[in-house]
Amino acid sequence: MENNHMSSSRHYQTLLCTIFCVSLTSSLASAQWSQWGGPNRDFTIPDASLKKTWPKEGPKTLWSKPIGDGYSTISVAQNMLLTMHRQGENEIVVALDADTGETKWQHTYPAPLFSELDRGFGVGPRSSPLIVGDLVFTVGITAKLYCLNLNTGAVVWSHDLTKEYNANKLMWGYSASPLAFEDTIILPVGGKGYGVMAFRQKTGEVAWSSLDVKCSYASPLLINVDKQQQVVIPMTDEIVAVDPANGKLLWYHPHKTSYNVNASLPLWCPGNILFISSAYNTGSRALKLSQADGKTTVNELWHHSKMQIHFGSAIRIGDYIYASTGGNGPSFFAAVNVKTGKMAFRKRGLFGKAQLLLAGDKIIVLDEDGQLLLASATPEDVTIHAKASVLERIAWTVPTLVGQKLYLRDCKTIKALTLN
Repeated sequence: MENNHMSSSRHYQTLLCTIFCVSLTSSLASAQWSQWGGPNRDFTIPDASLKKTWPKEGPKTLWSKPIGDGYSTISVAQNMLLTMHRQGENEIVVALDADTGETKWQHTYPAPLFSELDRGFGVGPRSSPLIVGDLVFTVGITAKLYCLNLNTGAVVWSHDLTKEYNANKLMWGYSASPLAFEDTIILPVGGKGYGVMAFRQKTGEVAWSSLDVKCSYASPLLINVDKQQQVVIPMTDEIVAVDPANGKLLWYHPHKTSYNVNASLPLWCPGNILFISSAYNTGSRALKLSQADGKTTVNELWHHSKMQIHFGSAIRIGDYIYASTGGNGPSFFAAVNVKTGKMAFRKRGLFGKAQLLLAGDKIIVLDEDGQLLLASATPEDVTIHAKASVLERIAWTVPTLVGQKLYLRDCKTIKALTLN
């Protein structure tokens, strides 16, 4: 009897420990935003709980300070904010105190612009910092890759992707954000034999390189297809999938645009459906993936040009994808059924071209004119709960939400708001 009681007690303690650890892991995940797209790389914070209204004057500003040119989003870990900007001929990685905005450290390096770069949409960094443990990984507009110490900003290692691996020079500069996988980071590069590359996180050693395809502006995404891990990346003419362990090509599917611009991050949806969208006369498509014995079958469910995501974030609620659609011209807020391709709506006039973040059952919207909105959406309707002007034009950076604090920037200002 005593042994049975002791066994039950141990089982109960183990169960409590498991529940606590899962809860703690979930809490830690929601307490940081360490990569492009947030904790799950899908612009979604499932456990967020936001009020339905704001004060008339908008959310309270905790702090605000000037920042240089760039669209790099704000990554958060250990109560530090990491982002990138440009001053003159230099690019700067900056670490700020999340509570005060005080600069903890900054790493400045020369990044002269190459002649092929179009300067019409700014010349600051587009890529977002990736934080893994005590390391920060950044890539600038001229494809200079750095690994920095999170606490000090000291350089751990670096690579010039153009000089060392012949990365193709993009019209609007390098934009992809690094992806962590096990002890590596994975990036599209674009040189012959260096289409996609993986680097060891601690040393910068090349773990593998693969493919002859040229890179575009989109970032890599890790998915799981019937228990097989795959990294998918929209390149210039196609979307490719490689084995993250060795770079082996698993499959590819055509997705060509004018000007070779694939810029938005794909969304991985239930039912093994991959959603991809681009502007420049291409539109959206949904691919149904299945895998057996290492071979992936790709079935295109639908494709049309009714939703064209330029470079912004898309979010998924149930079977529907919501996003701003449109290129350099007028923008609509639209919803499409990811399974069928049927458009639920296309609404104009709610707000300008916008970046979206799904926080619990609310949508945080930041449009390019600096207007911040709190909304909710169904396939039938969109409700705007609150709005405020918080930044200037052009605000193309996706906001970062950690708890009740919202961090956002344009090409002049970085600030922290509270949504309490």
